[in-house]
Amino acid sequence: MPKLSAGLLLYRVREGVVEVLIAHPGGPFWARKDDGAWSIPKGEYSDGEVPWVVAQREFEEELGLPVPAGPRIDFDPLKQPSGKVITAFAVEGDLDITDAHSNTFELEWPKGSGTIKEFPEIDRVGWFPVAQARVKLLKGQRPFLDQLMSALAD
Repeated sequence: MPKLSAGLLLYRVREGVVEVLIAHPGGPFWARKDDGAWSIPKGEYSDGEVPWVVAQREFEEELGLPVPAGPRIDFDPLKQPSGKVITAFAVEGDLDITDAHSNTFELEWPKGSGTIKEFPEIDRVGWFPVAQARVKLLKGQRPFLDQLMSALAD
């Protein structure tokens, strides 16, 4: 069975332009990567958990901010190049990210050194117009932008 992940793509419309809130992963592997490295806030879950509940929990853990109340758009799940399946949702909300802060994880760094260091799961978040987010996002998550724009056009 593939790994399962659930996430939330927050969006807003500013002067007719749709913007999405995406996150840059923390830790040394991602430190020098930008385009093609960002992600929607998401996290893994076990079969039997409710993806919407997981998506909200992961959003709050990774941003340290509550999920805005707003209408929800359910996206079709996407299988990633790794085989993981992401179930994602979109919610409209103009969230102030000034105080965003992530939970952390521990990692031996440098690898093989025996030194354990703590890193933020997410080192920054930002609002991006969809066209720019398409460049920033991991390739496997870009179809969520298409699903969002299609839903907003209906």
